[in-house]
Amino acid sequence: MQPAFTALFMLLFVLLCLLGILANGFIVLVLSREWRRLGRLLPSDMILISLGASRFCLQWVGMVHNFYSFFHLEEFSKGPAGQLIRFQWDFLNSATFWFGTWLSVLFCMKIANLTHPTFLWLKWRFPGSVPWLLLGSLLISTIVTLFFFWGDYALNQGFFIREVYENMTYMERVMSMEIHYFLPLKFVTLSIPCSVFLVSTALLIHSLRRHTRTMRQSAHSLQDASTQAHTRALKSLIFFLILYILSFMSLIIDTVGFFFSENDWFWPWQIVTYLCTSVHPFILILSSPRLREVFRQLLLLARGFWLV
Repeated sequence: MQPAFTALFMLLFVLLCLLGILANGFIVLVLSREWRRLGRLLPSDMILISLGASRFCLQWVGMVHNFYSFFHLEEFSKGPAGQLIRFQWDFLNSATFWFGTWLSVLFCMKIANLTHPTFLWLKWRFPGSVPWLLLGSLLISTIVTLFFFWGDYALNQGFFIREVYENMTYMERVMSMEIHYFLPLKFVTLSIPCSVFLVSTALLIHSLRRHTRTMRQSAHSLQDASTQAHTRALKSLIFFLILYILSFMSLIIDTVGFFFSENDWFWPWQIVTYLCTSVHPFILILSSPRLREVFRQLLLLARGFWLV
């Protein structure tokens, strides 16, 4: 790829991350203000503030991760600074996936109109379990990240250099470890929250579609408004589903090493990887009346500032 196109995609990546940082930071600030004012948080707010904070940190770490690996690949691969950045990056990715999954489960419990006894029991138990689920997600993410860190450390220290590795270069050993150790570990650990996300989202989409189809059979204006609201919620869910799956696939493919920093498509691929963490916060802001109102007031304030 020509240097001009590399610089263009690099700039687009930075702009995308900055937009995501602003949106996630906005969610965290608004909900933190509510927490300080009321002295407590609703289960939905706990998940949103956790998801926003993890995404906010992930995008800062992601920019450092990508620029460091792009400009100093050898130092990034072997140095302690690179190991520390990868540790933070793996932890934040895992935590973000889990928090996004609990957000999907929460939406399913609040909105889905299902009457199965198991679902009703989960619906009753889930709000009180949210703090423990968030803490458990952090614990799982820490354990998983330690496994990644141990593999990274063992690779750099040459613990795996046996007869089969002796004739390999360092990068060939890295690729072998990525395929035989990191890829299975990442696939298994990310597949668990992804499976829970898919099940809860599928149940919610099925419930919304069934309810929307029922509402469309009536011509009352109030029901028409309700149908439009359910249709908008359905579109938002499908968009979130696409972004979540795209993020999952990008992390798995990234582990295989198709898009190393020396690859011409490295920066376009990073845009795809961070699309969910940057775009989905705006969907959350526009979907929440409380966040949307504060966001509208900020836009009016900014507009008044520029017109002065």
